[in-house]
Amino acid sequence: MDRKIVIVTGSTGNIGDAIMRRFGSRAEEAVGFDHHPPSSPVPNCTYVKVDVTSDKSVEDGMREVQERHGAHIASVVHLAAFYDFAGKPDPRYDSVTVEGTRRLLRGLNDGRLTVEQFIFSSTMLVHKPAEPGEFIDEDWPIEPAWPYPESKVKTEQAIREERGSIPAVFLRIAGVYNDDCNSIPIAHQMQRIYERQLNSHFYSGETAHGQAFVHRDDLVDAIERTVDRRASLPPVVPILIGEPETLSYDEIQHTLGRLIHGEDWETYMVPTPIAKVGAWIENQIPGEDPFIKPWMIDRASDHYALNITRARTLLGWEPKRNLRDTLPKMVKALLADPEGWYKRNGLMPHERQPA
Repeated sequence: MDRKIVIVTGSTGNIGDAIMRRFGSRAEEAVGFDHHPPSSPVPNCTYVKVDVTSDKSVEDGMREVQERHGAHIASVVHLAAFYDFAGKPDPRYDSVTVEGTRRLLRGLNDGRLTVEQFIFSSTMLVHKPAEPGEFIDEDWPIEPAWPYPESKVKTEQAIREERGSIPAVFLRIAGVYNDDCNSIPIAHQMQRIYERQLNSHFYSGETAHGQAFVHRDDLVDAIERTVDRRASLPPVVPILIGEPETLSYDEIQHTLGRLIHGEDWETYMVPTPIAKVGAWIENQIPGEDPFIKPWMIDRASDHYALNITRARTLLGWEPKRNLRDTLPKMVKALLADPEGWYKRNGLMPHERQPA
């Protein structure tokens, strides 16, 4: 029996590597597209150097796939995209995320390959925020609030225009974490509390609001199910992927305070104008690069709780893990090796160390 080929773009990233490992352990043949292929490939996986901003690179990549693996592609899992927390327009949102996706689809449709499915890694943030008690579904208004989700909305539209006859799935994913954390906002929240930073007790938004998350392993399960059920899915379909329970900012604060220091962590709401001035001043200090940017103040009260009925119905997917049960594992990893945990999560120690 011929092996099914699954192409994964952005294959060396946190999520991409986990997907490569999952499909590399199955009968499928996992092929990673990445600008910088790894020096130590995942077992049973192959990699092709592809830069989605270059027509020639994409064309060469498609040719190499055909020559080495054949022309029948079961699925393309498209993760490669530009992302940062600057909150400002950046030409790379268009050149990498939007136009890179157009270029990739045109390469897949050039007659060289047969493709059964195209999965796009979108975000729940394309939707308008909700209020506590409301649950966002795939028909919730589309209202991205900053350049990152705006680029995902543009890319979803580009896929509709360029997919040809290739069925497309837009996985609108919640914030991703794993047992070691690897979530930028949660890692910074943990750092502030661990180091007893003064600003760990203040928040510029409604502390009763929160953001949906999903464990990386559950996300990989969802992607695996999306590939496996490709023949039964609609030609174009968005699917929200996240945990059905959303923890409030205040609940996460108290949980982390108890786990790290054995005490509740009181958090006080700061009026938006004052918070913006404070964030601006902090960002002007030479040699400092604080995580909190002034634009984040306006988004601090955004609330995302998800209705995952479509994922349950179409994919038979239900998350097996949840953030509430994983926070103790994150803290355990932090306390066992603070220096290593900081490094793995891309953090630099603040001057103020824990008492």
